[in-house]
Amino acid sequence: MKTGIAMLAFVLGALPASIGQAKKKPAFSGILSNSPGINRLSLARLALFAARDVWFVVSVPIFLASVLGWSPTRVGGFMALWVIAYGGVQSVSPILLAKVTGGRAPGPALASTLGLGLAAVTALIPIGLQLGFHPAMTMLGGLTLFGVVFALNSSVHSYLVLAYSEADRVSLSVGFYYMANACGRLLGTLLSGVLYQRAGVTASLWGAVMLAAAAGIGALFLPPVRAPAVSWAGAKGDE
Repeated sequence: MKTGIAMLAFVLGALPASIGQAKKKPAFSGILSNSPGINRLSLARLALFAARDVWFVVSVPIFLASVLGWSPTRVGGFMALWVIAYGGVQSVSPILLAKVTGGRAPGPALASTLGLGLAAVTALIPIGLQLGFHPAMTMLGGLTLFGVVFALNSSVHSYLVLAYSEADRVSLSVGFYYMANACGRLLGTLLSGVLYQRAGVTASLWGAVMLAAAAGIGALFLPPVRAPAVSWAGAKGDE
């Protein structure tokens, strides 16, 4: 124990004081991407994550508690299991999509197909509720499908952002991309509460449909991927 503490103190003392500090701070305009591919992908990413949080943050938890009568523990348990399962699909998504593409790297067409597919899957939930299908089965089954398609779509986005990034601007490009990711989550969170107050969970789900469709349509305008600059097997769609 004492040896470990001594080694830690030695390492901390030997590290240069400037470690972790940028030698040259870029201007704010330098943080913004000048790549059309990164900009368009970031907009699609914003819409994609807004499509998730527009139901995930407020609407569905309240629906599970007020309509299905679930306890807070049960609601929290389901949401936690959904996130865990979603992460599991993310971890194997490159393998799954590599089989679909025959081992080829994904492009804008796949991102668009998955975005529009996510919109179609999401639309099944409010339609099923409107037609009087069992609310628990409709909601839980639909959200399970949503999680699978969403994870696959997110994984494709994470590959494309690296493929579009210039070698000397990867960190800035990825940072800008994840800034759009965070903006999408904020937008989705705000809309989740507003739409639920206006017209209940159905409005939030239709909002998710429109946002997912926007992500799919936006991907249609992405430029082609010039070369497989990064490994497709390593592209997992994370937060």
